[in-house]
Amino acid sequence: MQTVIGVRFKKAGKIYYFSPGRLEVQKGDDVIVETSRGVEYGSIVVGPRDMEDGDVVSPLKVIQRKASEADRERVVTNKEREKEAFVVCERKIADRGLPMKLVDVEYTFDLNKIVFYFTADGRIDFRELVKDLAAVFRTRIELRQIGVRDEAKLMGGIGCCGRPLCCATFLGDFEPVSIRMAKEQNLSLNPTKISGICGRLMCCLKYENDYYESECHRRVTVQEPKQGARVVSVEGEGKVISVNEQRRTATILLDDNKTIVASWEDIIEKDEESETLQAAAASMTQEDEAQGSGRQGRDFQPSGEGGAHRRSNRNDRTRGKNRKEAREPRNKERQESRERHDGKDSREGKENARGRDSKNRRNGYKENRESGGRSRDRRSRNQRDGRRNAGNDAANTHGGYGTPFAGAGADGAKGTE
Repeated sequence: MQTVIGVRFKKAGKIYYFSPGRLEVQKGDDVIVETSRGVEYGSIVVGPRDMEDGDVVSPLKVIQRKASEADRERVVTNKEREKEAFVVCERKIADRGLPMKLVDVEYTFDLNKIVFYFTADGRIDFRELVKDLAAVFRTRIELRQIGVRDEAKLMGGIGCCGRPLCCATFLGDFEPVSIRMAKEQNLSLNPTKISGICGRLMCCLKYENDYYESECHRRVTVQEPKQGARVVSVEGEGKVISVNEQRRTATILLDDNKTIVASWEDIIEKDEESETLQAAAASMTQEDEAQGSGRQGRDFQPSGEGGAHRRSNRNDRTRGKNRKEAREPRNKERQESRERHDGKDSREGKENARGRDSKNRRNGYKENRESGGRSRDRRSRNQRDGRRNAGNDAANTHGGYGTPFAGAGADGAKGTE
């Protein structure tokens, strides 16, 4: 076991543990300690307490002494020097034209080192800048690049809640925050509503995340109503539209379009099975009244195997009748469509038959004309052939066309002599 104290060097900074040694110190005292950066001035925020050797980071350094009034005056002087160093560094950055933004400057208590904090979009080659600053201040120079969350922590500000930033007030370390935390807490997933001034998710999303992830808030007699479930409240039945786990309330939209907010203890979630049975019983009662049958009303039993079988058989018959009635309009429509198609087909058949008859008649007339023409051609050729034969016979008899052939007459005369 070792006795340790917790020392913080900045407001809302990280806590470092030291050994008090032989000094009698308590919470709230200012002390001078030696760190890896040099001698520092800090305040005790965790009083002396015993810790196991395994929980202590070795080696555990011992505080040098309690702070005096001269030490406090030196801290004030260092603050004034930090402002002057900030102006000088900004001027050197502008002369070099480096794409970086200076955020803060910090002197160690013994003036052995100056730390410059800056932000930039990427890596910056500031070696020449370090040489310029070392030539001005004649001490060790350290330039440290930080992120936007550390920038907000150093500069401070007012959050969207109207209070000072948590990181600049009491948060020592930054814990990882994810969008899943906002989703589990039923918060808006709009980045502009769940982001801080640094542009990252707000650190306060982590505060209640452990409660939502744990099972302690669910280990109660009253169960959380499900969103969208049917519930019964003192003002009537309705549907759950939202649930607030932190306040253990539910927003309900009643059947008369009225919205109320009720605690989980004041509402009861309706059983779907009982609601279904009640609806079935109501429908059977209406059917019995319509048919005027007292037997069906006596056969209906809200519970029991026999009543369940009779209800199932009656439901099957009712569903079959409903399906048959639903099919009748479709069957009638199909029959009418079929008749229209049949009538159309018959009309088309008659038109096609008339067309074929007229085509056959036209083809017959054409064939007759062609055969008649061929007969007339044959008769004309026969007539021409007959006239030609008759002319030839006459020519052989008279010497042609009625003129006597002299040679024939002479030969005839000579032969006669």
